[in-house]
Amino acid sequence: MKIVIIGLGTIGKTILKVLAKEKHSITIIDEKKEKIEELIEKYDVFGVVGNGACMDIQKEARVQGADLVIALTDSDELNIFACMVARKVGAQNTIARVRNPDYSNQIAEMKDDLGISMLVNPEKDTANEIFNLINLPSIVQVEQFAKGKVLLVEIVAEKGCSLVGETLISLGKKLSTKVLICAVQRDGEVFIPSGNFLIEEGDKIHFTSDVHTLGSFLSEAHLVKSPLKNVMLVGGSKISLYLAEQLSKNKYKVKMIENDKQNAEDLADALPKVTVVYGNGLKHDVLIEEGIESMDAFVSLTDIDEENMVASMFARKKKVKKTITQIKSDDLNGMLEELGMHNNVSPKHVVANKISSYVRALANKRGSNVLTLSLLVNDQVEALEFAAKKQEKIYDKPLKELKVKENCLIACIIRDNQVIIPDGNSCIRQGDNVIVVTTHKNFDDLTDIIA
Repeated sequence: MKIVIIGLGTIGKTILKVLAKEKHSITIIDEKKEKIEELIEKYDVFGVVGNGACMDIQKEARVQGADLVIALTDSDELNIFACMVARKVGAQNTIARVRNPDYSNQIAEMKDDLGISMLVNPEKDTANEIFNLINLPSIVQVEQFAKGKVLLVEIVAEKGCSLVGETLISLGKKLSTKVLICAVQRDGEVFIPSGNFLIEEGDKIHFTSDVHTLGSFLSEAHLVKSPLKNVMLVGGSKISLYLAEQLSKNKYKVKMIENDKQNAEDLADALPKVTVVYGNGLKHDVLIEEGIESMDAFVSLTDIDEENMVASMFARKKKVKKTITQIKSDDLNGMLEELGMHNNVSPKHVVANKISSYVRALANKRGSNVLTLSLLVNDQVEALEFAAKKQEKIYDKPLKELKVKENCLIACIIRDNQVIIPDGNSCIRQGDNVIVVTTHKNFDDLTDIIA
């Protein structure tokens, strides 16, 4: 597809990195010449220097023939206007980054009139992800497929968990609730496991589950944790605002610590059900005085990764049940894993995942059979939902008879709104949706899984 990206900040670069791997025809626009030159050299893209909301610049970037324009500058107003201009010039679809809480609701209502196909709000989307982690305390991450019918869940095999010391075959006999373990991360390595794979303590496990049976599986696996009630947030960012608002609406008791006095006062006015404290949430005495030891969840959301890490480590030391850390730098992921800090969120990756899924959905309309895409394990694994459209030779045959590529697993089949966790005797039929988990890149059709 022909894609134009306007604004090459942290999120713009991340989107470019993801989409460039999928071999789209990409044009980038930014006002900084050195940034354009650097990215042209790194990726096979066309670049234009200038204001991405200017019609002449967009015409130079060949927006008139674009399937998608993505506006990701630091200015909400410029992003909105750039999308309006792009539609006027002839772009088929547009995505605008809109961060200001004052704009979010009204733009969502007006986006069709403005010519915007989809809105992304890194802070709000990240807050939603954190809320899910707090609402499901046993879970590290969860992705949705088949319009929410199927979940791809990440957990940690902790001490006392029924999964530890079992192979996938023995687990199938031991547990009555059916799920499919489709990827395991251990010591920096990723495995697409076979039936004889032995689960060890500390493994990060990804499995597919019917949304209705997830609770039963977690219970059987001794992974159910008591509900969280008291939540402490450090840092009064936009993510904190969105998250605190969502938590308080769902009857969580929320305390937020913010070290800027004016911002703390503004947040207190905006969040009447939240206790907002003016103070330094990175100081030992402040955290103790504000009751960190009585908290069920702790979320560190300052702008500095290292500060977030230290604060979360202290919360873990104080036996807080769930700690969640905002990390912007990819370079720290390995260190976090070594420290046992699994609940980490990155706004740029949340948005990249959302936009790449949208791009795959657009491609589906143009001939690709990928409906949705999720990137797992630091982008090392792809989980793809395919539509089994035209009749293929692989259909109506038991999966055990198919020669599926190594490091590739058929994780779930959705048929007539029914979720099937497959075994060797299951078959794919025309009209099914099929979820595949793989370390291979750029699968475009279900038949790509066959060796």
